[in-house]
Formats: sequence, structure tokens, C-alpha cells
Amino acid sequence: MKKERATLAGGCFWGMEEIIQKMPGVIETTVGYTGGLTENPTYPQVKTGETGHAEAIDIIFDSEKLRFSDLLDLFFKMHDPTSKNRQGNDIGTQYRSAIFFHDESQKTQAFEAIKRAEASSRWKKAIMTEVVSAQKFYSAEEYHQDYLLKNPGGYSCHYIRD
Repeated sequence: MKKERATLAGGCFWGMEEIIQKMPGVIETTVGYTGGLTENPTYPQVKTGETGHAEAIDIIFDSEKLRFSDLLDLFFKMHDPTSKNRQGNDIGTQYRSAIFFHDESQKTQAFEAIKRAEASSRWKKAIMTEVVSAQKFYSAEEYHQDYLLKNPGGYSCHYIRD
């Protein structure tokens, strides 16, 4: 097994986690906050949009079973990367689309995935996804972890777009 880490933001972390957990090769997921300035942010702080953090998912995966590029292709199918700071009813910088790369290979693959997404017929507007260096990741409160498993039928604006 070859473990690799990915950190993605694409709106509310609940729906992203539910979809990503089902991918073969995913070992572990943690929802949380990254990309901001506040140390040890809490959900009540992040939801105001004032911390600079995005709701994100930290993913540990076996890169011998799941390629980072395939994870990114799924990322661009499960959220709308053309809406700036918004997913569905969730509005604010905390719901932005971002790929937080952990090394130069991930950075390169992120830009290649954006090109593939732009070349597809899926999106009619420009992709707004940020590609930024990974920063400290703060785990969200326990009640957010595996939220949709614990609360079937809970709110999610994420689904796979063909």
C-alpha cells in the first residue's frame, strides 16, 4: 500500500465526504477547515466566512488503487466548480472550490484536471477552482464527521454529474 494525502474543498464537506468515502482506494476521510488565518477554528467561526477557511475534506488514499488524477476527475463531477464561493444554497468563501496540493506533482495534476474539466461539455462557464499549497488542516467537530452516515437524508448539494 502506498498512502497519499489529498485535501479538497468543494462546498459543504458533508456531501463530498459521503461520495469520496465510497471510492475504492480511499482509506480515511476527515472533514474540516483549511486555507484561512484563524488558528483552531470552530464551525460557528468558519460559517461566518470571516476566518478565511474553506470547508474541506482531507483524504488518505492508497495511490496503488486510486490515482490522484482520478480523485480530481471525480471532484470536478461532484460539485459545480464554476460558481465562485457557492455550492447550492451555501454561499460564502467557506464554500469555495479549491485543491490544496501537497507536492509539485499534485499541483501539476490539479492544473491538468482543470484543463480536462474545461474541455468536457459538462461546464458552460469558466472554472473558478483555486489551486493552492496545502496549509494546516483543522478537523471539524465530531458531529460533522461522517455526518450523512449518521443522519441519512441530511442536506447535501453534491451528486455525480455525467
